Amino acid sequence: MKMINTSEQILDVEKIRQDFPILQREINGKPLVYFDNAATSQTPKAVIDCIVDYYENKNANIHRGVHSLSQIATDAYENARETVRKHFNAKSANEIILTAGTTHSINLVANGYSHFLKSGDEILVSAMEHHSNIVPWQMLCNKTGATLKVIPMLNNGELDLQVFDDLLSERTKMVFVNHVSNALGTINPIEEIINKSHKVGAKVLVDGAQAAPHLKADVQALDVDFYTVSAHKICGPTGVGMLYGKEELLNELPPYQGGGEMIAEVSFEKTTYAGLPHKFEAGTPNISGGIAFGAALDYMNAIGFDKIADYEMQLLVYATKALEEIEGVRIYGAKPEKKTAVLSFNIEGIHPYDIGTLLDKMGVAVRTGHHCAQPIMSFYKIPGTVRASFSFYNTISEIDVFISALKKAKSMLS
Repeated sequence: MKMINTSEQILDVEKIRQDFPILQREINGKPLVYFDNAATSQTPKAVIDCIVDYYENKNANIHRGVHSLSQIATDAYENARETVRKHFNAKSANEIILTAGTTHSINLVANGYSHFLKSGDEILVSAMEHHSNIVPWQMLCNKTGATLKVIPMLNNGELDLQVFDDLLSERTKMVFVNHVSNALGTINPIEEIINKSHKVGAKVLVDGAQAAPHLKADVQALDVDFYTVSAHKICGPTGVGMLYGKEELLNELPPYQGGGEMIAEVSFEKTTYAGLPHKFEAGTPNISGGIAFGAALDYMNAIGFDKIADYEMQLLVYATKALEEIEGVRIYGAKPEKKTAVLSFNIEGIHPYDIGTLLDKMGVAVRTGHHCAQPIMSFYKIPGTVRASFSFYNTISEIDVFISALKKAKSMLS
């Protein structure tokens, strides 16, 4: 593995860190080392200012008012939708549904397809999914009588594509897979999965929540049917996200929720629904969150996703080598060239929760547990892992602090 000597070869990280107020604080008397980015990224001042500006200068309900403030807020919200469209290269803004996040997006699709599936149909889901990309499909099968089948994983943290090939048939109606595993960081070969699924007529939904902070997905180039994202993984606020869907497929799906905004006309005899994207956006949305979602993408694009990916890979390689030098450490998942900046590991004989607790006392924030991916933990026959996940505002020196703290925790717990 190639080593690096400075955190500023690709990005001016120290300058970037000044954009994130929370990175200047202390935890338990120690400078914060935030390595829980896979759970949620931190928020730059530009995005925080965007939220404040909305409430100070634009706060009004959207799409409904003739008054100037409502129109200003509406323009800002729809401009953000256009920013999201451009980022993911959707054909039309009608294909961008602004939701409460990835979980909301997946449930929206699952609800819609409950009207179309029947007994004898099959849907495939990968063994390395987040619970939010498992439970809705189990519920869908319970409603429709369809059968859920699982694409298994291999010991190196990759999917078993030979078994995937065997599972595909004319009975396969839908395939669900994450772009990147939240627990392992594995980058799945979604292009191959999409192409093979389409050959048997199956539709594909890709959970892009963990991929979006690290790479730009081009939904047209992928030819993916549905793609989901949460803004809080991409320097944006919580409670907002995106469902991309091909326009013809979204037109076929019935509304997920009823209420204001998603209607054309309402009478007690009959209601007709609004067109896309509003058909799926009932009620007053998270307006400030939607606007800030656009601001977050603008911020990250200004830095550059190619630079972000290259820099984060350097962090991953450095941290992987340092971890491997600690006796008793087992890292789960593929080697760095097939993953994003996530390290999921255990130390032999020590519970991950105990390690995480001691690291927190030393100012290092990591995630411990099953990471809402219990089937992965069952596969490895472990209760959970310690997960350190890096972002473009992290540094080599922070990794050194983390490794030193980890060694100290190990000595205290051994």
